[in-house]
Amino acid sequence: MHLIQHKTAIFSFFSGSGFLDLGFESLGFNIVYVNEIFLPFLQAYRHSRQCLNLPQPEYGHCEGEEADVTRLVEGKPALHLRELMQDARKKHDIIGFIAGPPCPDFSIGGKNRGGEGDKGKLSASYIELICQQQPDFFLFENVKGLWRTKQHKIFYDALKNKLSESGYVFVERLINAIEYGVPQDRDRIILIGFRKNLVKDMGISLDENSEMLPEDIFPWSSEILYPKSEVFSNPWPDTDAFACDGLLPCPDGIPKELTVQFWFQKNDVANHPNAEHYFQPRAGIKRFAAVDEGDDSKKSYKRLHRWRYSPTACYGNNEVHLHPYKVRRLSVAETLAVQSLPKEFALPENMTLSNMFKTVGNGVPYLASKGIAQTIIKFLETTEWHSELSPPINKQLELPLKFLEKTYT
Repeated sequence: MHLIQHKTAIFSFFSGSGFLDLGFESLGFNIVYVNEIFLPFLQAYRHSRQCLNLPQPEYGHCEGEEADVTRLVEGKPALHLRELMQDARKKHDIIGFIAGPPCPDFSIGGKNRGGEGDKGKLSASYIELICQQQPDFFLFENVKGLWRTKQHKIFYDALKNKLSESGYVFVERLINAIEYGVPQDRDRIILIGFRKNLVKDMGISLDENSEMLPEDIFPWSSEILYPKSEVFSNPWPDTDAFACDGLLPCPDGIPKELTVQFWFQKNDVANHPNAEHYFQPRAGIKRFAAVDEGDDSKKSYKRLHRWRYSPTACYGNNEVHLHPYKVRRLSVAETLAVQSLPKEFALPENMTLSNMFKTVGNGVPYLASKGIAQTIIKFLETTEWHSELSPPINKQLELPLKFLEKTYT
């Protein structure tokens, strides 16, 4: 087992049902704190960990109003969070924050209200929390609209500037989930920051005028299994006439392990606890049968091709994804497979269908999360970092703690 894994405590925010957390957990990171304001998602988080025989977080689940991140940056909630971090440091050398704040306000297909939207403000609150609590590293995941839309880019750059002024240096990348072995074309921004003092103690020289880590220091490519330039140039099948339960052999020249059919078989979706959880159409079954296998050209009523990767996983009421060779929408079991979750991962049967599909669509694909977590491990382990680094880190945190006590008590 890796040295770093057992000495890193993770505080998770906007946890949903825990897809992002699971990637870190699978590599031995210790998830000690889980924050999710929406109770059905948190219930699913607990349920899935029971299915996977994983322990519950040491500091429990922060839920309801107490999980409102905008409230964690002031008063007693801020002080309590700092006390938890201080306690975690007694058993861990490194503390990390991970989160994928709600993204509709930065999504072209969403509300697009940017940093002024209710959801957009949550990203700012998460960054404020990082600057205040000073974890040793953080992960921030969001949609590419935050990078590519001018007004959102201004907001995003302001967040990074705030982080830099608070003592962080970072790396960023527009990843695609398919690069990590997920059967899905899903772009996401990943911003990872480290405290400058930690990086310097690791023996890395920093440019005082730059907020970014030196190029080639962070090993992004080490966990990229399928580079985009290669994977999208494969001879993927286009469309085939729909045939209910029809047979269709896998074509040559494609990575079969990136196809939805491979993952349906891998996760044994027909016998999964969520196999029968799918929306039953009140009407329009004829329309279901009229769409060719692989025709995902329209905004809705996209039919997946069994021997191709899926479009980005969005399963709301307006984005209908159809089963490749059945006259119905995808089941929850099948969408979990598209998100590359282990087949043992399941959602509670009493969860509403809307909440099931919402939490699946919102989640970070499991294998992408695992790949990013592994990249962080490699970055930390390819340096001269040692456990004796812990005392100076704790000493550096004494001043912020006293500041919080003075301000909020």
